[in-house]
Amino acid sequence: MASRTRAHPENRPGDFFVDDTCIDCDLCRELAPTVFADAGGHSYVHAQPGDAGIRRLAARAALSCPTTSIGADLGVAEAVADFPLPVDGPVHFCGFSSRASFGARSWFVQRADGNWLIDAPRWVPSLAEAFARMGGIAKVFLTHQDDVADADRYAGRFAAEVIIHRRDRHAAPTATTILEGEDAATLAPGCVAIPVPGHTAGSCALLIDDTWLFTGDHLWWEPAEARLGASRMHCWHSWSEQIASMRRLLDHRFRAVLPGHGDWFASTPERMRAQLADLVERMQR
Repeated sequence: MASRTRAHPENRPGDFFVDDTCIDCDLCRELAPTVFADAGGHSYVHAQPGDAGIRRLAARAALSCPTTSIGADLGVAEAVADFPLPVDGPVHFCGFSSRASFGARSWFVQRADGNWLIDAPRWVPSLAEAFARMGGIAKVFLTHQDDVADADRYAGRFAAEVIIHRRDRHAAPTATTILEGEDAATLAPGCVAIPVPGHTAGSCALLIDDTWLFTGDHLWWEPAEARLGASRMHCWHSWSEQIASMRRLLDHRFRAVLPGHGDWFASTPERMRAQLADLVERMQR
């Protein structure tokens, strides 16, 4: 729980604050950019929320913070019921990010043939109950070794299948379905696993209904530049393999990118392909 006695001095006076346990994961700045800002190494409150809508965004950021470094005098508990938060069609943002995954986002997708959890939040009983009300979880897809968090607990609660690539399996030893090689694999109707080694050896993306591409730490949207992005600095395995993996994504059609880190973005499939081709060219340079 955040401590006001440990609050950063940059915080603007008011209900919300960030304390010195912040790990600078950037999630609060993505969820409530008018409230939270970057102080260089940590976030802080640069403007107190001015209305109920912005306050709700700040409350969601406080609940999602992986280190519970955001405090508020009022209004956070009411936002618990917002999660999982609808994002785009059947896609929901789970909130309650885990320190074990450095604040990565996880996603919940409702489907008639069984719901999916993509990567995992920290274990929160109220979130598990919300998943249960929405039909439970049939499959847990782990994009890579970094964002496993409390996947085992959610999988155990719902007797769900857990999927990860063999090259990252050490992070999820109880996984029940192990992906192999670099060829795309259909896991259920409309659900395709696409190995994208680079960030880690076993990184994989999940494409649902040729629409939503869940990318882990492989690919994201950079709002300041209005373009898709990837990071050589945060490539733990092989940049050349990551370039090749990015190029293979050009063979697939999608209109939304939903990452673990960085902003999510939706457009037209044509614009996404053009953006992806531009990214591949920049990576090769």
